[in-house]
Amino acid sequence: MFTDPNSIDPLPKVWDENTRIGDMLKGKRGLVVGVANGDSIAFGCAAKLRAFGADIALTYLNDKARPHVEPLARQIGAALLLPLDVTQPGQMQAVFDNIRTTWGSLDFVIHSIAFAPRDDLHGRIVDCSQPGFLQAMQVSCHSFIEMAHHAEGLMNPGAALITMSYHGADKVVDNYNMMGPVKAALQSTVRYMAKELGERGIRVYAVSPGPLRTRAASGIAHFDELIDMAVTRSPGHRLVDIAEVGRAVAFLVGGGASGMTGDVIHVDAGLHNMA
Repeated sequence: MFTDPNSIDPLPKVWDENTRIGDMLKGKRGLVVGVANGDSIAFGCAAKLRAFGADIALTYLNDKARPHVEPLARQIGAALLLPLDVTQPGQMQAVFDNIRTTWGSLDFVIHSIAFAPRDDLHGRIVDCSQPGFLQAMQVSCHSFIEMAHHAEGLMNPGAALITMSYHGADKVVDNYNMMGPVKAALQSTVRYMAKELGERGIRVYAVSPGPLRTRAASGIAHFDELIDMAVTRSPGHRLVDIAEVGRAVAFLVGGGASGMTGDVIHVDAGLHNMA
């Protein structure tokens, strides 16, 4: 016979935690970095987080990018829209100063930016230039560390820092080239930051989407072949979309992932499991 849970005293904690994910994100505030257009992974994350009730601050790279990002910010009702080029001194500090003044605290930061000079990305790793490699590391990896540095003092208990990786960090993927080691460094950074920030109640993750037709990904040589490979080899013979990545990020930001940190979460329709 079923027992009314309300008659159990005290209620088991697990039984009592039946809040929907949308309710868990209401009142949360976070920064999403990396929106370039409506096809961006970062926009998929921002849109889903906003749909689940979170307040969002967005950034745009420069004046050229702003006309593409501003309509998206209006579409989702972003509370803040700020310029951020992580290669320009002082801009990141200004973003977090603005957030401190406007909100006073943060519940999540989504880092979805990466860059490598085209010649270095399209060539062999053994031929890449030192300046090209260092620039890729700065934009794609160290900027996440810098964001964590600025965000740490603003983050509420249970807050999350999330970056975007790719399966090429774990296995050799044709034409991913120099970005493989760069993303591997990023994933290692996630683990070390999770350890360092855990005592403050801050969780850290890397999300690893499958191939997506984004502007950034189009810089990879023979990208269409990578797309075809993903469709052929994934268990469901399909690609994921930015909404699916966004839902996974919403889960990590919400309380459902409170027992996880330092993990790489694959959102690639199972592609990474295939030999």
